[in-house]
Amino acid sequence: MFSIQDIPKIKHTHTRHFFLLAGPCAIEGETMAMNIAEEIVKITDQLQIPYIFKGSYRKANRSRLDSFTGIGDEKALKILAKVGQTFDIPVVTDIHTAEEAAIAAEYVDVLQIPAFLCRQTDLLVAAAKTGKIVNIKKGQFLSASAMQFALKKVTDSGNQQVLLTERGSMFGYQDLVVDYRNIPEMKSLGAKVVMDCTHALQKPNQNSGVTGGNPKLIGTIAKAAIATGADGLFIETHPNPAEALSDGANMLPLDELKELLQTCIRIQDALH
Repeated sequence: MFSIQDIPKIKHTHTRHFFLLAGPCAIEGETMAMNIAEEIVKITDQLQIPYIFKGSYRKANRSRLDSFTGIGDEKALKILAKVGQTFDIPVVTDIHTAEEAAIAAEYVDVLQIPAFLCRQTDLLVAAAKTGKIVNIKKGQFLSASAMQFALKKVTDSGNQQVLLTERGSMFGYQDLVVDYRNIPEMKSLGAKVVMDCTHALQKPNQNSGVTGGNPKLIGTIAKAAIATGADGLFIETHPNPAEALSDGANMLPLDELKELLQTCIRIQDALH
């Protein structure tokens, strides 16, 4: 089975705990990305948590045409690469078309498939063929068992390095519910499973056209995920979520991250 130790730049002294994918929703600029990465690296080094920096170089799925989508693909990808090189950490970003897979793979270590695109065969195959680790988010419209087909598309393309991410299921028009049975069920497929603690609390398609959220429950989602066997946590974070240009309504304030991770470590230690 693919191991977290197989991810380039993961410190082998940090593999006792769950791993973390964390960073801003979108790359807003170099200073912002570097500052967030520096702070999270300090925290994860102290807590010995394997860390992958997360940032989207482009936001392709927005409710409104005038929503922020990015600062330019090449500019943002270069910032992601600089974060990885500066702090010697792996980096993940999401891709949206098969053509983007090879482009993004030049800059990052992990390619993420957005939940709405997890059934797109050409996208999954293109990501697999880059040889990069592929993180597939479970569609809000899919059962956990249905993710076996997305997983198989990648592994049948010659890439065994796959993560599956739970991000809630749609119950009604504007809300998501997390079914924690999905974590052990997806783990039984033979993949490492990540819990997306922030997108699982989104309230999409609000009347304003701006996605809402419930960030007060991020800790609840994270702690329950560790208790039910999640291998990793996905958390979008920002020094001031109210000023974030994308998805600020469901991001964790950066100064709350350390305490949450410490609590999750205690839960994991208690279970073992």
